[in-house]
Amino acid sequence: MDFDILPFSGSARRKLSRRAFLAGSAALATVARALAAARPLAPDPHIEDLLRRMTLEEKAAQLSIFRSPISSAAINPQGRREPTREDAMEDVRRGLAAGYFNGFDIAFNRELQRIAVEESRLRIPLIFAADVIHGLKTTYPIPLGEAASFDPELCRRTARAAAEEASAFGLHWTFAPAIDVARDERWGRVLEGAGEDSWLGARIAAARVRGFQGDDLRADDSLLACPKHFAGYGGVEGGMEYNTVDIPETELRQVHLPPFKAAFDAGALSTMTAFNDIAGVPCTANRRLLTEILRGEWRFRGLVVSDFQSVRELIDHGYAADEADAVVKALDAGCDVALGDDIYRRHIPALVRKRRLAEAKVNESARRVLRVKKALGLFENPYRSLDPDRRKYVVRRPDMVALAREAARKSIVLLKNKNDLLPLPRTGKSLAFIGPYVPDTAQALGAWALDGEPERAVSLEQGVRAALGPGAPCSFTRGCAPEDAIPGGVEAAVRAVQDADVAVLYLGEPERMSGESASTTSIVIPPCQQDLAEAVAATGKPLVVILKHGRALALSGAVRAADAILCSWFLGSESGNALADLLFGDFSPQGRLPVSFPQASGQEPFYYDHRSTGRPQSDAIAAFKARYTEVSNEPLFAFGHGLTYSTVEYGETLVSAPRPTRNRVVKISAQLLNKGRRAAHETAQLYVHERVAAITQPVRQLKGVQHVELAPGEAKMVEFTLRLPDLAHVHGNLADRADHGAYDVWIAPSAISGRKATFFLA
Repeated sequence: MDFDILPFSGSARRKLSRRAFLAGSAALATVARALAAARPLAPDPHIEDLLRRMTLEEKAAQLSIFRSPISSAAINPQGRREPTREDAMEDVRRGLAAGYFNGFDIAFNRELQRIAVEESRLRIPLIFAADVIHGLKTTYPIPLGEAASFDPELCRRTARAAAEEASAFGLHWTFAPAIDVARDERWGRVLEGAGEDSWLGARIAAARVRGFQGDDLRADDSLLACPKHFAGYGGVEGGMEYNTVDIPETELRQVHLPPFKAAFDAGALSTMTAFNDIAGVPCTANRRLLTEILRGEWRFRGLVVSDFQSVRELIDHGYAADEADAVVKALDAGCDVALGDDIYRRHIPALVRKRRLAEAKVNESARRVLRVKKALGLFENPYRSLDPDRRKYVVRRPDMVALAREAARKSIVLLKNKNDLLPLPRTGKSLAFIGPYVPDTAQALGAWALDGEPERAVSLEQGVRAALGPGAPCSFTRGCAPEDAIPGGVEAAVRAVQDADVAVLYLGEPERMSGESASTTSIVIPPCQQDLAEAVAATGKPLVVILKHGRALALSGAVRAADAILCSWFLGSESGNALADLLFGDFSPQGRLPVSFPQASGQEPFYYDHRSTGRPQSDAIAAFKARYTEVSNEPLFAFGHGLTYSTVEYGETLVSAPRPTRNRVVKISAQLLNKGRRAAHETAQLYVHERVAAITQPVRQLKGVQHVELAPGEAKMVEFTLRLPDLAHVHGNLADRADHGAYDVWIAPSAISGRKATFFLA
């Protein structure tokens, strides 16, 4: 884009179009904001005194966070020798570490802190961190599962509880929330985020930050949040872990960055870089991301930490010649801290002395780290969160266990319920529970439950027995292992089903198949479990399928054809109790899909808010349209889809102002009617589509969610308010603004339903 609005001749000025003038003005305004934001904060005398007294080695150490020598998560791609307890204590004594992560031994952490503040030269306290992704001892549903609640307040509450429990183990900082917008279900780390939608992801990101950090960062039960992975990690090509990302900045800003902006606006003071590159520049050394956008435009005042050893990985990217070059490029871009690696500590002093790296740059990063430690209250109270007695009355507190059950219950999505098979009767029918996860607790928690206690999780069998009491006519049969057949297993399952009135199959992904380094080309049920399902379905008995999974799945055969399907993710500590709550109708399902279920794996990446293309599949003629030859473009189950145990009818979508002016709000409303005999919790969704735009817009975009309780026969009006910023999108000059023109709106139960209305923005 070439434009120049500096003084020049009158004729040339007249030739400048209004569009170009506005574009240039927006660009200059962006630059001005970036320059204003880049001004340093007022100096902190204590921190400035420390910086004057610190050696280069001590400054480099404050930019180095190491894995705890007592960590159980021994992942080391580089194969380097791990430090021992004695190594760590000596490093701390010499002031050569900023902190440690993934060590849950509070006594050892307290001893390290004692050495830091009593024996090291400068008495700088350590910071202790961990990957507390969805709970610690009390484990909540995986984040993708919680996102299915469409309830940011629930996500805030579980993050708050996780912070209370994790801080009782001496932790100050969590490497969460993961807020990558992920649109390819082949990517294993889909489970860590909030799914495919940026609007929903932004609200959940802000809620989880508020939950982790609480009202006071200095409090004993506060955890510093670390939104990750900055940025675009969910856009890796082919859904392949650690792969490249190549998307235009307009898409980066419209889809992937809003959850981060929301998280920082909510008060997050740290962020973690992504492993990927964007347009050839690795995020850990991406000055455009880390300095121009993050610190310039957004005025972020916290610290940036690399992902695990990602500074060193700049060499493998082909972006740095060697370790020293990687250090210079990462620090220059704005990556303050190297995680899980001593690469900064080993190279920074020599680089400064050789004048390859400005000491001012090192000071800048060290200053940020020290400011964050001060914001956490560690200088005034270095033993905060290190009281070993706190664990006695915090860990697995009854209200936390109850919250885990509530969160699990609200995360479950009822995908299908033919002939109202669910809920199941407590009496009068015999039930056969079949599948590898029926008695299992080892697979209950899901990935990133580093210090969880699967042995204390509630299995489906335990939950059902507790719900039905002794002597209930039900049986429990594994049938197969998660990934392997077992001798006689299928035959035993078939016999159990033949003796029952209803079969309940609990199957899906084992834990190892979802999470980091768990990308896959085929998002299907493991073959041995599919075989089990086919055999059970062949009995002709009514069939309920419960899915365990960390991503959307491409369902087929007997699983797809089941009479009822529950999407249950990895539900955490209270899995079995939550499932029993819904199976027997104590609660009505309220979950909604935060990801689209495709008809086949080959449709991925697959998401609801796609553009229409010039040849949309919008009529009965399939040839020469944007589609695959084997399947239609419709999802198997759409984003936002989820049934209740009743029938809710959506009335006409109404618009308060068919032609609002640009300074007016538009109110969108519709009536919801519960036509069934059971109470329903309905999740009404507002979608918007801009018909004509300077950059083509998605066919629909989520812009609002309301939870509505409806008694049998009850009708309620739901109303959403749309303001000008809600209609804005990123333009070619990267300005975010709303256009004149026609907007279609729907109030609907999913991204592919509802009655359309239209208004025209003047």
